[in-house]
Amino acid sequence: MGLFDSLAGALGGTLKDVLGQAEASALPGLVSAVLGKTDLGSLQGIVNKLQEAGLGTQVQSWLGSGANLPVSADQLRAALGNEQVRQLAQQFGLPIDAALKLLAEHLPTAVDQASPNGVIDDAAAQGQAGSLADQAGIGSIKP
Repeated sequence: MGLFDSLAGALGGTLKDVLGQAEASALPGLVSAVLGKTDLGSLQGIVNKLQEAGLGTQVQSWLGSGANLPVSADQLRAALGNEQVRQLAQQFGLPIDAALKLLAEHLPTAVDQASPNGVIDDAAAQGQAGSLADQAGIGSIKP
């Protein structure tokens, strides 16, 4: 069972419900928590990987103060490679295509929110995940 499934189950809803109800500021922490259980390690880890794979224009838009450019599930699949995609899907508790779609939908916002000064603050992002879990009364649930 993935982290988001644990959160959704504890809150009595679906993954989509949990993400819809979560405070917008908690999104970087939720994504960071999942990434922390993969070889990517953090938001900074996935940002580095995407930049190395030629998606620097999108990443820079997320780090900057303008509009966030989209990234597709196919772009993420190509940039991350099979093993990291498999790890992400496992941690999300979703099939690979669904996990990539979820990540494509939420990663730009997560990176944008975790980088108010143009640099990712992973410590702050991870702290936000903890506070959301604590607020929801599920801080002690282990995936």
